[in-house]
Amino acid sequence: MAYSMLSPKDVKSMRRVGRLAADTLVMVGKELRVGMTTEDINTLVHEYTLEHGARPAPLNYKGFPKSVCTSVNQVVCHGIPGPLVLKDGDIINVDVTPVLPTDPDGWHGDTSATFYIGEPSPMAKHVTEVARHCLELGISVVKPGARVGEIGAIIQDYAESKGCGVVRSFTGHGVGRIFHCEPTVNHARVLYGPNPKLKKGMCFTIEPMINVGHHAVDILDDDWTAVTRDGSLSAQFEHTLVVTADGCEVLTRRTAPLQNSEDVPWAKLGPLSCFIPEASKV
Repeated sequence: MAYSMLSPKDVKSMRRVGRLAADTLVMVGKELRVGMTTEDINTLVHEYTLEHGARPAPLNYKGFPKSVCTSVNQVVCHGIPGPLVLKDGDIINVDVTPVLPTDPDGWHGDTSATFYIGEPSPMAKHVTEVARHCLELGISVVKPGARVGEIGAIIQDYAESKGCGVVRSFTGHGVGRIFHCEPTVNHARVLYGPNPKLKKGMCFTIEPMINVGHHAVDILDDDWTAVTRDGSLSAQFEHTLVVTADGCEVLTRRTAPLQNSEDVPWAKLGPLSCFIPEASKV
């Protein structure tokens, strides 16, 4: 499978769809509340995506039935929206991927964030903020000549130092005109197999999934929903980025803070992965 490599013209297209993906998450953060269902979130994302001239990539992708993934508490990823009602203390990852233009060869902007519903427990705060910082650390090592495996190594070291497990069953991936392609971006150390060097123009996601407990996951009978095997909480953050001449550009960077995630006093915000006003950056 070929790597996703972007030309300067391609980067402009990916910036456009990346901005839409980022704006979609900002919109969702404003609407989240106790008592809404995950199906309500699906409706919000679906309608917002269509209103902006895009289509939701998850819908009907390999049979996935909805326009967004909503993963609550012990759900690691690929949660299917439905009648589940959000309760005070829940955490939820919302994973969006609009496609522009809407034809089969359109550009994909892939991003996700974990949000707090009401007042979270200390453990929910811990795993969410560890996951948030893991994405920050992963982005920090991306530059031409670095190895893909350096991303997983720095994420694993930090997460495990905080007593958390790093999911191995799902990875980051190349993205562009294709939803999922090479390179595979592991979020733990690469002990065997390919470990390619990063090159300018390479486009991929980093999306660490961090568990309070063990890294093992199970897939439910719907063949999509991944849950922690030990029932512990899980959190995830994701950005799409492109390697530049001296580092990387985060294509799904937001231009406003995520309500119910980045606006809480305990949020561990970093300048690479989070919205931080210019005046506040040191």
